[in-house]
Amino acid sequence: MKQIRNLILIGIVLLVFCGGKTYAQTNGILLTGKVTEKGTKQPVAGATVVLKDNDNRTIVGTTTDVEGNYSLRTQMKGLKLSVSYTGYKSSAAIVVGDRKTINVQIESTNNVIDEVVISKSKPINDGTGMGISKERNTAAISTISMDELSEMQSVSVDQALQGRLPGVDITTVSGDPGAGMQIRIRGTSSLNGATDPLIVVDGMPYDITIPDDFNFATSDDNAYGQLLNIAPSDIQDISVLKDAAATAVWGSRGANGVLVITTKRGTISAPTLGYTFKGSISKQPESIPLLNGDQYSTLLSEEFYNAGKVFSTTDNAQQFQYDPNNTYIYHNYSNNSNWVDAITQLGYFHDHNLQVRGGGEKARYLASIGYFNQEGTTIGTGLNRLSARINLDYVVSERIGFQSDVSYTHVDNDNLYHSNVRDIAYRKMPNQAIWEYDEYGNLTGNLFNPSSSAQGFYPTTYNPLSMVQNAVGKQLGDILQTRFNIDYKLIPNTLRFVSTMALNIRNNKTKLFLPQLATGRPFTENTVNRASDSDLDEFSLSTNTRLLYTPALGDNHQLTANLSFLTSDYRYTIQGLSSTNTASSYLQDPSVPSRTLTGDAKSVTTQSRSIGALIQANYMLNKKYVFAASLRGDGNSKFGPDNRYGLFPAFSAAWQIGRENFLKDVKAIKDIKLRASWGRSGNAPRRDYTYINVYSTNDYAYLDENGVYSKNIELSDLKWETVTQQNLGMDVEMLDYRLMFGGEIYKNRTTDLMMDNIQIPTYTGYNGLAMNVGTMDNDGWEANFTVVPIRNKKWDVSFTFNIAHNQNVIREISPLYPRENARSSLKNKTFFTYFQENNPYGSFYGFRYLGVYKDQEATIAKDAQGNAIVSPDGETIYMRFNYPTVDYVFQAGDAMYEDINHDGVIDQKDIVYLGNSNPKLTGGFGFNVGYNKRLKLSAFFNYRQGSQIINGTKMNTTDMLGYNNQSTAVLRRWRKDGDVTDIPRALFGTGYNSLGSSRYVEDASFLRLRTVTLKYDFAKEFLQRFHIEGLGAYLTVENIFTLTKYTGQDPDVAVKLKDAFTVLMDNSMTPPLKTVTLGITARF
Repeated sequence: MKQIRNLILIGIVLLVFCGGKTYAQTNGILLTGKVTEKGTKQPVAGATVVLKDNDNRTIVGTTTDVEGNYSLRTQMKGLKLSVSYTGYKSSAAIVVGDRKTINVQIESTNNVIDEVVISKSKPINDGTGMGISKERNTAAISTISMDELSEMQSVSVDQALQGRLPGVDITTVSGDPGAGMQIRIRGTSSLNGATDPLIVVDGMPYDITIPDDFNFATSDDNAYGQLLNIAPSDIQDISVLKDAAATAVWGSRGANGVLVITTKRGTISAPTLGYTFKGSISKQPESIPLLNGDQYSTLLSEEFYNAGKVFSTTDNAQQFQYDPNNTYIYHNYSNNSNWVDAITQLGYFHDHNLQVRGGGEKARYLASIGYFNQEGTTIGTGLNRLSARINLDYVVSERIGFQSDVSYTHVDNDNLYHSNVRDIAYRKMPNQAIWEYDEYGNLTGNLFNPSSSAQGFYPTTYNPLSMVQNAVGKQLGDILQTRFNIDYKLIPNTLRFVSTMALNIRNNKTKLFLPQLATGRPFTENTVNRASDSDLDEFSLSTNTRLLYTPALGDNHQLTANLSFLTSDYRYTIQGLSSTNTASSYLQDPSVPSRTLTGDAKSVTTQSRSIGALIQANYMLNKKYVFAASLRGDGNSKFGPDNRYGLFPAFSAAWQIGRENFLKDVKAIKDIKLRASWGRSGNAPRRDYTYINVYSTNDYAYLDENGVYSKNIELSDLKWETVTQQNLGMDVEMLDYRLMFGGEIYKNRTTDLMMDNIQIPTYTGYNGLAMNVGTMDNDGWEANFTVVPIRNKKWDVSFTFNIAHNQNVIREISPLYPRENARSSLKNKTFFTYFQENNPYGSFYGFRYLGVYKDQEATIAKDAQGNAIVSPDGETIYMRFNYPTVDYVFQAGDAMYEDINHDGVIDQKDIVYLGNSNPKLTGGFGFNVGYNKRLKLSAFFNYRQGSQIINGTKMNTTDMLGYNNQSTAVLRRWRKDGDVTDIPRALFGTGYNSLGSSRYVEDASFLRLRTVTLKYDFAKEFLQRFHIEGLGAYLTVENIFTLTKYTGQDPDVAVKLKDAFTVLMDNSMTPPLKTVTLGITARF
């Protein structure tokens, strides 16, 4: 009811806007006329005709019909008439006087070169409000208009940006509704500090992270897409700030790059009503093929036989004996179940957006409302979003203007209780029934979820369909964003005072419930009927007060200076309650007393503040030489008093070499600009109160009192992570802007890396501490090309291509920091994790897999020259594992690993560097073909090359160690002497055939046809008959095919590295979806 009430209220606002146009034209003096094109004298349909008063406020407006005619009715006198239309020069203001008919001629620009020149004079949006034009820009900034992405199926803007901008690597966390995207700009520059780029919306920072302790450390800040709160239909364009010249002005928050989002605003025009609709269906790509029940049963028998065990004597043997006399077991364990298909369905979504915009010289407005509904391709997942926005611009006088923006978003996201459901489905016994049969072989209508099976019991295994259908994993989000801006011209055209305040209020609720039906465990256990609620309330207040100085120094001198003072106050409160073993699966509120009286209540409150001061200047000499500098000072409450403040300078310059006399007469070259920049930006810790000795309580009591302990060491000397960036860039425009190129070379170094868990003596009472102890480099280059081979009145054909390379290297590590993870061990399905200098962050270490010992002779140990190794008494030495700790002797059919030191033993000394998860190349390319300015065909590819992934699903489905189901790849396993294959023998519960090795490290390079779109815009002459200003329809197909050698579900896997010892492993989250979308856009 609350959502419906909000929808009605917003609808009323929109109707008020729309109604104004009708009311204003009901009586008064009628003015008519005709708008034609100068030269051809042809009528111009759809042109905007407005009447303005002496203060340039639009009084009334309309659009011309198919014959170019218009009519306006007004009661006021002393008005001026103005005509405008896209692709034409706006007419000069015409005094109406007593005239009742005014015919107007407008001149067509119809010149792409003019449009490019005009666009170069438009300000680049870096979020600072300085209004520096493209020709005066000295920084590495990439910009894309949302018009280029509007036909894509994307619930958040980051999904649509994949591969579009060089140096911006965006990966998919999951294909489930509401899942976020991971964004990295020019690599990863931090380990334990913040790694996500700063998001700036309409000039103010926008926090997208969920605190680590939300839901008490069980949430992943990349699992929930915070950019969901900004409807893509409300966005005008997006700029990415990549080098220090652009990011240093954002100080401590810009070290990982900046994503600047500009929302749409009102226009000087008559009120227009716009509606867009998108509807789609989605399906998952083909899953990894698995064994059926018969193949699985045969494999198990072979596993036991090879291990020297008797399968028929085990307690679980009856589940594989298929005895028709044991009717209940027989019917429920003699199936060919495909568990992945069981939890998968066709997905769909529909997206509706209604928008009203218009205004005059004095006031402009935009109001929008949107509704998005998506059903995921994994059963139990879905997303509903209601969004609304009002942006208002008002000019009080020639000196004073203000902006007021309000937006509200409500998100209802159905998630999976366990994110590993698909991983469980891949491993689930295929002979087990999905739905329960009774002893007579009749389906009961109940899901079959026994308390235990041969595979074990919850949480090791469970019925995946029962889990997705019955378990609850709901997340509700509400965010209210307000922004107020006042602009006062202290000295017209010279000095402006601008003050902006942004207030964001956000509430996230997470509700989890695990019923007995989802686990199959007895009601007496605390595992079942587990309920928890978490509530996150966030409040942020940001201000930016600045003086902008733009003196008139003549044509050869252009100066823009900015002095800003910024503040930020961020706080959040988390409250949570949990209980287990509630009396019924219908009692999902954790406040209801449980049968075992087990529960927990927690709360967290935190606050952080920051202040910043910025001085910034941009100077252009002779329209050829540009110099820019900035100095940002930051203070952040996350540091101790001695290191709370940091200074971040930046210097940059640009040379418009194309305007020099020696190139001025080269007609093929329109412009060449060289850029260079150097600067520093900072990075603060993710957590608050690191410099304070925080105390906490635990669950253990002494003399009926809970204990209190010191949670962390006071880190008063923790300093800023500092990123020093150097950048060289070039922009080239040639052949009447038919060939355009941009290139960048950069070197970034992060010093004073913040690292957690540095080992200290245990007698201190702490496990570790955080310190600044490392250095990391990110060096690379970027390039983008645009080619327009055909451009005339009928055809418009263009091609785009971008490519980027980034190399990440850890240069220095403190000797205090552990190089090896204490959790590492020599066992199956485990990788050793190291942290080594001169290797990239996210590196893999393990054994080098060579294949399979085809016979016993192949297991003979050999020295570096290939000679057999013999013992002192002349006996042949066979390859062993981890002698003398384990002393397993490899047999024919076992996995073969490289003996690096040729000692005849596979142990820790044979572990080598296997690769890393950082791609060598990223980017995208595509084309657009337009005909007659109405029909357009476009396609876009994105790619990633040179990254590796540990295929966790392959590791689990080819190990042949136990009762897990396996992929069909194991059908080519070794079975007898002489078999030459890459899959070892089946061996139940023993052997070392699935050690962490290069066998599971795969090349994740891919080329994906991301989108193909066919769009048609109906002729304006035709639409005028129905009083429609614009109408278009399009069909978009996404993720059509992917070319890759990767054997997992999909190679696009997010690098969710929590610390230096985390490796990128693909455990089969929901992959990106194949989607067909039909869209309609209309304007009235």
